[in-house]
Amino acid sequence: MGAGPGGIAAGVKLKRAGVTDFVLLERADEVGGSWQENHYPGLEVDIPSLAYQYSFARNPNWSRLFAAGAEVRRYHVAVARRFGLYPHIRFGTEVLGEEWDEDRHCWRLRLADGTVTTARFVISAVGAFISPKQDPGIPGLTEYRGKIQRPSDWDDTYDLTGKRVAIIGTGASSVQITPSIAEKVGSLAVFQRTPVWCLPKPNPRIPRAVRLALHVPGVTATVHGAALVAVDAVLRTMSTAPMPVVRPTLRAMDAAAIRGYRTLLRLMVQDPRIREGLTPDYGPIAKRPTLNTGYLLAFNRENVDLVTTPIERFTATGIRTTDGVERDFDMIVLATGYHVFSDPETYTPGMVVGRDGMDLGKYFAEQGLQAYESVALPGLPNRWTLVGPYSWTGSGWHAFVEMMADHAVRAISEARRRGATFVAVRQDVHDAYHRRIYRSGAAMRYYLSELNAHVPTYYRNSQGDSTYIRPTGFFSARRAHHRFPFSDYEFDRLTA
Repeated sequence: MGAGPGGIAAGVKLKRAGVTDFVLLERADEVGGSWQENHYPGLEVDIPSLAYQYSFARNPNWSRLFAAGAEVRRYHVAVARRFGLYPHIRFGTEVLGEEWDEDRHCWRLRLADGTVTTARFVISAVGAFISPKQDPGIPGLTEYRGKIQRPSDWDDTYDLTGKRVAIIGTGASSVQITPSIAEKVGSLAVFQRTPVWCLPKPNPRIPRAVRLALHVPGVTATVHGAALVAVDAVLRTMSTAPMPVVRPTLRAMDAAAIRGYRTLLRLMVQDPRIREGLTPDYGPIAKRPTLNTGYLLAFNRENVDLVTTPIERFTATGIRTTDGVERDFDMIVLATGYHVFSDPETYTPGMVVGRDGMDLGKYFAEQGLQAYESVALPGLPNRWTLVGPYSWTGSGWHAFVEMMADHAVRAISEARRRGATFVAVRQDVHDAYHRRIYRSGAAMRYYLSELNAHVPTYYRNSQGDSTYIRPTGFFSARRAHHRFPFSDYEFDRLTA
């Protein structure tokens, strides 16, 4: 399910394993996931392009250090074509529900067009950001008569020239949109609930000589691997260091980082009032940090303002804040986030129902988010999730969905070898794994749920857990996905 980065990885891995009887169900009309949906002004990757690619499809020809969205979109299309995935894809197909059929050892997938399709095995590759939040939680949205824009559904035909524009939110998309439209619009007001950490991001073109060097076999992989080593070291240190050391160290690191950021703001932002409003009172990794040189500089423009007073409601012509001030806008950008895989509320009861009536939505709400190696649950046989609880390893997106696809395909291949029609992780193995991963996340929970408990972040879910991040690091995760014992699963077959 899904033909974004995870679905493409799964399709390629299946073909390489000799499995050709599969279909990719994609609700959009092209591959790429978020990179197909999003095409708002200023869209770029926020990690170096060399780290944003598959190991089986290295691209030495990125034009810039941080590739633009259109270039990333073309990359996914090229990979899908190169590996012959298009004949396997059913576009315009949205899965509304999944139900396990115990008698037939298969999944019944209920589609938006009213039909039902069945599959022996299911890989959920719907991604981390499941769907954009349509309702920002502010009264009066339907009363507003101007133009509404969302990063995930940007109307490129709308002429921004001279318009009065508001952006609600200061996350990754807002940080990219703000400087991209500031020069063109008449006025721009950025409505901020929480200041964002935003560091400068030089984005030079990659010289031809460097691109030629990257064509040499092994060079791109080596550069990418060096970055993974650095990230892995941080996560492994946090997961193994004793808490009496972790607590004061993290407090000191946050305090030093905030002091350093204040210095950066003094250098980049002229207005003292705006500087103060842009200053975070939380640590740099408590929310998703951003990179964009133009974001902070945009607030030096006379036509750009920062509004930190909370919004009371939308009006017919704009926005009213809690201090009674009403501002009129021709266009409002709702950069208010997504429903994320790490939130229990994302999983609607009745959407995924497994063995013995196990309801994924109810299970996560009552038991907390958990899954063996982030991908499998005992009550959901023959099903793997590529972005599940405790999954993100701090690496580029492709690296970690690729290794989770390896896990699913390895289990499916072993089932085929045995002639099994049923594959499920053992309950005792799952429970032991969850205890280990939960213990390893103690430092991350302290950082997000105690030291920085005052800041809203999707790194901490409504249950106070940090299920977004896998605390054990990239390389241990990759080893586990590639080498898990088959004895961790039970295999069975239908009997006549």
